[in-house]
Amino acid sequence: MKTRNILIACGMAIILIGVSAAITFSLAQSNDEQLEEYEGTDHEFLAFDRIEHITHDIDLPETLSFCGEEVPMDLFYVRERLERELIVNSYLHSSTLFLLKRSTRWFPVMEPIMEKYGLPEDFKYLCMCESSLTNAVSPSKAVGFWQFLEGTGKEYNLEIDKEVDMRYNVEKETVAACQYLKASYRKFGSWTLAAAAFNCGNGRISKTKDEQRVDSYYDMLLPEETQRYVFRILALKLITESPEKYGFQISDNGWYRPYETKTVTVTQSIPDLVQFAYDQGTNYKMLRYFNPWLRGTSLTISEGNSYDIKIPTGDYAKTHGKMRKAE
Repeated sequence: MKTRNILIACGMAIILIGVSAAITFSLAQSNDEQLEEYEGTDHEFLAFDRIEHITHDIDLPETLSFCGEEVPMDLFYVRERLERELIVNSYLHSSTLFLLKRSTRWFPVMEPIMEKYGLPEDFKYLCMCESSLTNAVSPSKAVGFWQFLEGTGKEYNLEIDKEVDMRYNVEKETVAACQYLKASYRKFGSWTLAAAAFNCGNGRISKTKDEQRVDSYYDMLLPEETQRYVFRILALKLITESPEKYGFQISDNGWYRPYETKTVTVTQSIPDLVQFAYDQGTNYKMLRYFNPWLRGTSLTISEGNSYDIKIPTGDYAKTHGKMRKAE
């Protein structure tokens, strides 16, 4: 019996060695075939499979300003915090790439409003930081490009009800942001502190100034989010102004262009926005796309009031399929 068990064990070992050899040969042959295929193709196509990816360090600017206010680049922690945000946003590839592409669509909308209301142009980078230039909704229910809470929005004359929410109207919310930030500037005498206050509130900045007996954002110990906030704005400013320097290459036709629309001013209530869209030569989806501040399928207009509704034109007016008349 003992001899029999030994023979069985030897047989199993021989089988396992044979299977292992077959698998090894198969893998080697597969690798050889892949190598032959690789050698017969464009090496750049397979670069990320065969060549170690190189992550480059980032050079910091010697001087930098925000809204004309100098950033103290001689302070080590200022340099390191700026470097952190530059590295994070430079290597946050897809998010930053889309953010850059959106900038050419929305900056031309915001810049004339900011100029009209006397807000420095650098605050458009704060808007990038807030919402990535989208009508985002935060967990705390802050809404829009500038992320206004409902109470703050109403305080700055943004209409908000079940049919209309002007926080989704980029132009009107930008006006409110200009007013809010200018009020903060009057309070603190610093655009940098006004930017920080947009994140953590005027009350928190005032309290920090008094408790820590400092007047500069760069000298304040603030919550981590606010500690990073202005530096992220600065990083996005640098990347947007010189995208190729930070590794972003976008073709000339790759940048998003501003929407082409016409404006229809309505003074009478619209009980059916679906039919209204049809009458304007578009559909409800496109109506809401270009007027996200419309929140339902009807629009009530009180006497003496009016709304400007954007209707897509040119290439943006195209829809798929045919529209049907109401039955």
